[in-house]
Amino acid sequence: MECWRARGAGRMSLRATLELQSGPTLDMPVPSSFNDVGQDGQLRSFVGWVWYEREITLPQRWAEGLGTRVVLRLGSAHYYAIVWVNGVHVVEHEGGHLPFEADISKLVQSGPLSSCRITIAINNTLSPHTLPPGTILYKTDPSMYPKGYFVQNTKFDFFNYAGLHRSVVLYTTPTTYIDDITVTTDVDQDIGEGSDHFQLDVCLLDEEGKVLAKGAGVQGQLQVPSAHLWWPYLMQEHPAYLYSLEVKMMAQTAVGPVSDFYTLPVGIRTVAVTESQFLINGKPFYFQGVNKHEDADIRGKGFDWPLLVKDFNLLRWLGANAFRTSSHYPYAEEVLQLCDRYGIVVIDESPGVGIALVESFSNVSLQHHLEVMEEMIRRDKNHPAVVMWSVANEPASFLKPAGYYFKTLIAHTKALDPSRPVTFVTNTNYEADLGVSWLPSLVICVNSYYSWYHDYGHMEVIQLQLATQFENWYKAYQKPMIQSEYGADAIEGFHEVSASKTGVIFPLSRTLMSVITAPG
Repeated sequence: MECWRARGAGRMSLRATLELQSGPTLDMPVPSSFNDVGQDGQLRSFVGWVWYEREITLPQRWAEGLGTRVVLRLGSAHYYAIVWVNGVHVVEHEGGHLPFEADISKLVQSGPLSSCRITIAINNTLSPHTLPPGTILYKTDPSMYPKGYFVQNTKFDFFNYAGLHRSVVLYTTPTTYIDDITVTTDVDQDIGEGSDHFQLDVCLLDEEGKVLAKGAGVQGQLQVPSAHLWWPYLMQEHPAYLYSLEVKMMAQTAVGPVSDFYTLPVGIRTVAVTESQFLINGKPFYFQGVNKHEDADIRGKGFDWPLLVKDFNLLRWLGANAFRTSSHYPYAEEVLQLCDRYGIVVIDESPGVGIALVESFSNVSLQHHLEVMEEMIRRDKNHPAVVMWSVANEPASFLKPAGYYFKTLIAHTKALDPSRPVTFVTNTNYEADLGVSWLPSLVICVNSYYSWYHDYGHMEVIQLQLATQFENWYKAYQKPMIQSEYGADAIEGFHEVSASKTGVIFPLSRTLMSVITAPG
């Protein structure tokens, strides 16, 4: 964990010219949310710009190496970020939860440097066009509110933690480097731009380090005889088998030969959907798991290894084989890496939660949503644990603009990755939903809270209403269904798991389990 200096500033438009009005300055651990680290109540609910800054000393070989590319990478900055290095603007990024980076070689290799100053401004304001969306309501009655008083409103039911939630790192590559690798399930395939000036060699190794297959070129196939398939937890005696794909690049440049090397864990598995089943490696898979948050005391959404490992121990203790990133946003990369290793299946969900206003279905919102899906799939496409993309949670998909919005969004997502089904999670009536019909490789994900959101406390209606829901959806689409959320309210602050002679006691939670089913 790193410690940065952080300070607050006034709220302003996300893309406005920054006029710094410096607020209090305090040490801020990274990664973490800034909200709960201090003792000032105003920091907890602060909406606007905060500034992070830190000075570091670079290795001399980085600053002097003309064949070295120096990159600044931010794992997640919520929500809108502007980054400077030594006072020079280098990159801006909209949207939390996903990484972005900037090549800063020219700034750190332009002359003798004793230090490198990194400044990051973050604005957590949510508008109708952000993802997730929100609105700002100004209170103008001078008898009740001071000048400039406003409230940030949202349509989702979790706290809008903000800050540098994941690591900020500097790393180096050669000036000619491996930029991206795409692995598909039946065929291990590396893709890049062809050139006579570089050569790519790939090889696949098993868990013992034995080379099983080799290939060359920017695109190709590796045949793996008697392959060990990647299976979910509890579905096979030895689940989650991972190979290692090694990619080596040699290039001729103006400064001489350059090489780059990258290793990627690879799981070989297939995904398919029939009229009534979700298949992994041709066998029916039953989603049995949870929905979870990255929130935790003090650190907010800041990444924390001990908490993550504890979560996975709880998952396996429960006998869970899956979860949906239904907080609702892409989780840290390390989460998916553990899913690959442990065989926990993932429905990977975008931050498309709370899309309830007509303005949030505009072309401006749609364009940003398309970009988010591109970033998310580019980051997560090679994880065998990820079996499905979810583009949104509980949108107002009954609104007229939702039809075109989801038609475009779903088609774009499927084009980015044809190998996985695309879904979104609905709580709209099956007759009114304008988005579900555009889903290819359709899986219906439904959230329902019988006897909590309506018919309060009357549990005798649950079985009848649940059966009616599934029957109606199945008649309309003849596809498998996931009960993606259900449950009842929790006792606030009660998160204890305790054992007794008669079993294990759990508090009721809002989102207990996701299961896949079809009538009959």
